[in-house]
Formats: sequence, structure tokens, C-alpha cells
Amino acid sequence: MDQIFVSSVQKELQADRYAVRDFVHGNELLSQFFRVFLFEDLPPTDRRADEVYLDEVAKSRIYVGLFGNEYGWEDDGGLSPTEKEFDFAAKQRKRRFIFVRGYDDKNRHPKMKKLIRKAGDEVVRRRYADTDEMLRLLYGSLIR
Repeated sequence: MDQIFVSSVQKELQADRYAVRDFVHGNELLSQFFRVFLFEDLPPTDRRADEVYLDEVAKSRIYVGLFGNEYGWEDDGGLSPTEKEFDFAAKQRKRRFIFVRGYDDKNRHPKMKKLIRKAGDEVVRRRYADTDEMLRLLYGSLIR
């Protein structure tokens, strides 16, 4: 069974993250082929968070990036976990599906705007207005 790694700012897009997991696990067809990894589903561990999430990206066949307005916490190098996960998925040659919540970039963090542009230079990304639309787009990507 292939793993799908869901990447986003957790607090901002929590409902969308849970919707991806519940949709895939609850779909008779998709659940036969995929399981979804969400960082927040892990129990506490004695490993660093960045080690864990990059290990899970490595174990995954598919990276799903849900990009919103927030960029997220930045490490000493100025990168968020979402951007590090995206870059690592590219380096590992994972299939990457990028979904951008909303059509108006006016309220987006400047670094998120830059990440969206970077993603658009590397893969076909899609914008969505609501969770249902994102799930329809995701389904199409997964069955291709």
C-alpha cells in the first residue's frame, strides 16, 4: 500500500488535512491502494520533528501539499517545515500534488507566495475554494 504524505501549516489547514485522510481511508477504491500520513496522528516520540517528517516523506510515494496563506514556523535557515518537505519530496523524486487554497493572494505570507511560485515552476498545481473542491481534484490526481 502506498503512503500519501500530507504537508501544510497544520493549524491553518487542519480541516483540509483531516478531510484528505478521511476521504482516502473512507473511499472503497482509494483505501485499497493508499494510506495517509498526518504528522499529528503520531504518538509522542523521542526524535526531532524534522527527522520524523522527512523520514515519512521518504517512505511516501506521494506528497500532497496544501498551501494556504500562512508560511509557518521558520527554522534557523528561514525555511518552514512545509517548504522543507516540498523540497525533500522533489529531491526524492516523489509524485507531488499541490493544492492552493483560495484564489486571492493578497493576504498570503510573502514566503508562501514564493513557495507557490516555486511549486508552479516544477509541477502543475491547482487552486481550490473549499474542501470539497480540493477532494475532487485530489481524487482525479490519485486515479491518474
